Amino acid sequence: MGLTLSVLDQSPISEGMTAEEALLNTVKLAQFVEQLGYARFWVSEHHDTNSLAGSSPEVLMAHLCAKTTRIRIGSGGVMLPHYSAYKVAENFKVLEGLHPGRIDLGVGRAPGGMPIATLALHDGKRRDVDRYPEQIDDLLAYLHNDLKEEHPFYGLKATPNIQTSPDVWLLGSSASSALLAAQKGLPFVFAQFINGEGGEYYTKLYRERFVPSKYLDKPRNMVAIFAICAETEEKAERIASSLDLSLLRIEQGIVSFGTPSPETAAAYRYSPFELKRIQENRKRMIVGTPRQIKEQLFRLSEAYETDEIMLVTITYDFQDKLTSFELIAKEIFA
Repeated sequence: MGLTLSVLDQSPISEGMTAEEALLNTVKLAQFVEQLGYARFWVSEHHDTNSLAGSSPEVLMAHLCAKTTRIRIGSGGVMLPHYSAYKVAENFKVLEGLHPGRIDLGVGRAPGGMPIATLALHDGKRRDVDRYPEQIDDLLAYLHNDLKEEHPFYGLKATPNIQTSPDVWLLGSSASSALLAAQKGLPFVFAQFINGEGGEYYTKLYRERFVPSKYLDKPRNMVAIFAICAETEEKAERIASSLDLSLLRIEQGIVSFGTPSPETAAAYRYSPFELKRIQENRKRMIVGTPRQIKEQLFRLSEAYETDEIMLVTITYDFQDKLTSFELIAKEIFA
């Protein structure tokens, strides 16, 4: 079975790097993986963080589309409860109008930041995440200009009126997200890089409970996972140590100024508990040589019953990141 690979980039900032450099690296990476044969390039939404520069996926997507030619560009994702479904639909219809057939609209319900950022996004008001399923319905209706007569805004059109629509994907890391995607008849991406437990079962629930819709007639799913590849296992482990420490800092609420270097990670004195957390977090990653990564990717493909996997790679050194994607591409696409 052939395997399709895609990329999710969070515009990570390494220690000593500026946010401007991180955004430029995202553009360089999109161009690089397009040449290697990756299918999609998605960008994320995170707020009030020193470690990730991607706060506005729609704006970044517009720039990426202009800097690439073939690869599908998407959001991984837009945190819909923060926004008006109408405005999100218009943003993505503009993108689709400019780049027909290349736009993916991935949506999620996570806050994408700490509570203070959520309050600011809602102008001090409470974030009503319970409306998320209804917002999805509204978003789809606006994208396809088919609001029901009973809708309070019936007759309203999301412009521009274009000939095609972006593909909508539901993103999640829980059973509730999987079941919501199944209920809505939409494709689903499980974020194993966020939650290393239960993904296979949740995705199975999605496939079993899937209800065909006008947007999708049968289940379609992906899995997204951290991936770090190098020429040797020793080098891959050294590179991955930066991510190990970075994830620990996040869990412990330690203010981080970017992805630490492997040297910083090597000098850190880990407690027994922290070593166990690293082992647990490795369920969110695949790390190794090209051959080892290939074996792990095909095991994931079989476990999730999917032929497309999305890779998330965070390294201290940007060249290590480029090399990782290149080595994987040569092993899988050869």
